[in-house]
Amino acid sequence: MQYAVFGGLGFIFAMTCLGAATVFFFRKKIPENAEKIFLGFAAGVMIAASVWSLLIPAIEAAEAQSRPGWLPASVGLLLGAGFLYCLDGLIRRLNVNTASAPFSKSTMLLFTAITLHNIPEGMAVGLSFALAAQGDNPAMLASSAAFALGIGIQNFPEGAAISLPLRQEGCAAGKSFLAGVLSGSVEPVFGLLVYLAVGWFALMLPWLLSFAAGAMLYVVADELLPGAKGGKFSAGTFGALGGFMIMMILDVALG
Repeated sequence: MQYAVFGGLGFIFAMTCLGAATVFFFRKKIPENAEKIFLGFAAGVMIAASVWSLLIPAIEAAEAQSRPGWLPASVGLLLGAGFLYCLDGLIRRLNVNTASAPFSKSTMLLFTAITLHNIPEGMAVGLSFALAAQGDNPAMLASSAAFALGIGIQNFPEGAAISLPLRQEGCAAGKSFLAGVLSGSVEPVFGLLVYLAVGWFALMLPWLLSFAAGAMLYVVADELLPGAKGGKFSAGTFGALGGFMIMMILDVALG
C-alpha cells in the first residue's frame, strides 16, 4: 500500500510539472490576444476547479460527517477570500510590482491561490489511499488509484495556468516552469501527512477545500478576469470559457 500512495502522489505532482512545461513551447514575447487568452484560460480553470474540485467535495464531505454542507463551504470560502484580500493588501503596502520584483502582484496572487488549492487536493488523494489501507479492500484501492488519475489529469491545465501568465510577463521560461513545479510540490507533502495522520485531517478537509475555493475565486474576480478584458476581439472571454469547459469536462468525466 505504501508503494501505491507514493505512486499516486508522485503522479499528480508529475502532471502539474508537465502542465508547467508547456511554457517552453512559447516565445518570450506573446501577442496581446494570446496574453488575454492565457489569463482568461487561467480564470476559467480556477472557476471550474473551485466548484467541482473544491466546493462540491467540501459539501459532500461535511454531509458525510453529519454536518450541514453549506456551513464549511460558505465560511471556508469567505475565510479563503479574506486571506487573499489581506495578502493583496500586504503586497500593495510593500509596493511589489514588476519594477521591483520578478513577479507582478496578480501573478503572485495567482501562484498563492493555486498552491492553496493544491494542498487539499493532495490531502484528498492521501486520505483516499489511507481509507483504502484501513479497509484492506482491493476495490477501494482501485478507486483510490482512479481518483489520483483524475486529479493528476486535472493538474495539467493548472500547471499551465501558472507558468504561461508568468512567461507573458517576461519571466524566463525556466523560472516560469519552476513556479508551476513549486505550486504542485505541496500535493505529495500534504498527501503523505494525511496518509500518516488520517483521523484529524479527515475532519478538517471540508474547511480546507472551501478555503482554497475562496482564495481562487478572489483571484479570478479581482485580477484575472479584469486583466483578460479589452481589445477588439474578446480573446479573454473565450479563453475563460475554454478553460472552464476543459476543467469541467475533466472534473465530471474523471469524478
